[in-house]
Amino acid sequence: MGVRLMVVDDHRLHAEALASALKLRGHRVLAAAAPVAGAADLVVSRAPEVCLLGTSQPAEPGVFDPVVRIRRERPQIAVVVLGPVPSPRGIAAAFAAGAAGYVRHDERIEGVERALVKARAGESAVAPQLLQAAFAELLHPAAQPDDEGQRLLRLLTPREAEVLVRVAEGEDTRGIAAGMAIAPSTARTHVQRVLMKLGVGSRLEAAALAARTGLLDRVPAPAGVGGGAGVGSLGGAGGVGLGGASAARG
Repeated sequence: MGVRLMVVDDHRLHAEALASALKLRGHRVLAAAAPVAGAADLVVSRAPEVCLLGTSQPAEPGVFDPVVRIRRERPQIAVVVLGPVPSPRGIAAAFAAGAAGYVRHDERIEGVERALVKARAGESAVAPQLLQAAFAELLHPAAQPDDEGQRLLRLLTPREAEVLVRVAEGEDTRGIAAGMAIAPSTARTHVQRVLMKLGVGSRLEAAALAARTGLLDRVPAPAGVGGGAGVGSLGGAGGVGLGGASAARG
């Protein structure tokens, strides 16, 4: 027995093509409507057994508001979401709104049909591999960029950040003082404050920490300093570009 359903999609041509394909397979398609924003009114008034709701942005805030309203006003209607390969957040948002299933946009028509039949029967309509992929991402999320560099940068004043870049480029105290037009004693004080704030004991450690955390990538290279904020020097042979004796001198 065919399913009495409605197809709603942001793209009218896609909605109409899918509706036509399902009609050929013996299903009663009440309407194909777009956009999704106005779907709830039509679905609530026509009361199909199943609503196939297409979306291209399953993780966007509010995209499943029509599902919430349909389930609230017509709880007997099962809603199956048709969308792209979702993130775990997208699947969670769909089911939290009350969807009975989630089908990928590139699913064959047989797969869409199976989902509709299962949803009408009160079953969850989600492909096992889709759930497996979602749970795998939730359990083993992709590594996020190390934001330690941003945290460390917030500890430094702009002048201290410039000092750190110059230290990483191998400038000694006199070079830092000349480049920043300050007294050597002031440059030495800046260096000591940088070491203290970063929690390291030497210029070499400070430069290595800044390179490892990406801190130097966040600081523009001071005038007269080459190498793109110290990245070039830090990546070369010899480790951190702190040129022999100048690394040890204050």
